[in-house]
Amino acid sequence: MTESEQHTTAADRLSPLHDEHVALGASLTSFGGWQMPLRYTSDLAEHRAVREAAGLFDLSHMGEIEVSGPQAAAALDRALVGNLTAVAVGRARYTMICAEDGSVLDDLVVYRLAEETFLVVANAGNAPLVTQELVRRCAGFDATVTDQAEETALVAVQGPRAEEIVTSLVAADDVQTVKDLKYYASVSVRVAGLDTLLARTGYTGEDGFELFVPAEHARELWQAVLTAGEPLGLAPAGLSARDSLRLEAGMPLYGHELDTTTTPYEAGLGRVVKLDKVDAEGNPLEFVGRAALASRKGAQPARVLVGLRGLGKRPARAGYAVVIPGKDPDVQIGFVTSGAPSPTLGYPIAMAYVTPEFSAEGTELAVDVRGREEPVVIVPMPFYRRPQAS
Repeated sequence: MTESEQHTTAADRLSPLHDEHVALGASLTSFGGWQMPLRYTSDLAEHRAVREAAGLFDLSHMGEIEVSGPQAAAALDRALVGNLTAVAVGRARYTMICAEDGSVLDDLVVYRLAEETFLVVANAGNAPLVTQELVRRCAGFDATVTDQAEETALVAVQGPRAEEIVTSLVAADDVQTVKDLKYYASVSVRVAGLDTLLARTGYTGEDGFELFVPAEHARELWQAVLTAGEPLGLAPAGLSARDSLRLEAGMPLYGHELDTTTTPYEAGLGRVVKLDKVDAEGNPLEFVGRAALASRKGAQPARVLVGLRGLGKRPARAGYAVVIPGKDPDVQIGFVTSGAPSPTLGYPIAMAYVTPEFSAEGTELAVDVRGREEPVVIVPMPFYRRPQAS
């Protein structure tokens, strides 16, 4: 049995780029109900390619949901915690869809493509639930919710040479348009001759772009980007590198830092909750979860998400207990949500939830790594910030 077969199931959906991954010798894994590349060569090589040059990711497992109509913005204001009416055409916003109790059902990126058209991008495993909830929450509004995941492919080009690669694939008249594209903004442009929604967004901590194209053109786009990028150091990168990159950048992953036991405030993301939203008449705008979230704002949460720097060599992993050094190991003050050695920084890093009294920067704690205390210290996040252009 091959490594790919060991980690996939017959029920998994296949990306429109599946044959490309197989041809590149990728190790495949089951993720969010999809069969996706875990790595092509080595986790370290792919991680470093993104930090030093560029990486090419298949993100076709993400959910794409269009919300359109005269009341699309108002419907999303009711459905999500963010203020989508305030998003300008061509811009995007990070937000969340919460339950009535304030817990997070998913974190999302929402693009405003036109005055009455939005594209909601959901995490793979949550996409069916998000679609279902949007249909339910938008009922009564003059807005239509359409699941576009089946016909949409999404790839990402991330890294310091991403702009150079993408601009090499657009017409001369569009080069400056790509260069001028702001972070969390999008534009419709032809890339490699294909109609593309090009967004300056990503999940790696680097500059980069996400490219939405019709699924039938995914292979053509993928091959064009590989051909243009390989001389510049671009490498295809899998889920493993994507996870280590987002961890260095301090970005949450649903199912780890975010879930239905967590509110945005506990995760340090209270800024995305817009309790001051108002309707056209200036009245406070109700949205799903508002009452629960309003009651939590300003209150001390039961747990706080912190960054941990390992002071030893053994990394903390998700689920490991955080304890007080030298004290009863059965007394846990928190747990690790994500952890790994940092290829960029050269030491272990982790994110963890701990009780508030142990959450101050500089606090020395320990993680129980298979029965042995490994020393850690609380540090600010993100762990890594990309160098700014001079």
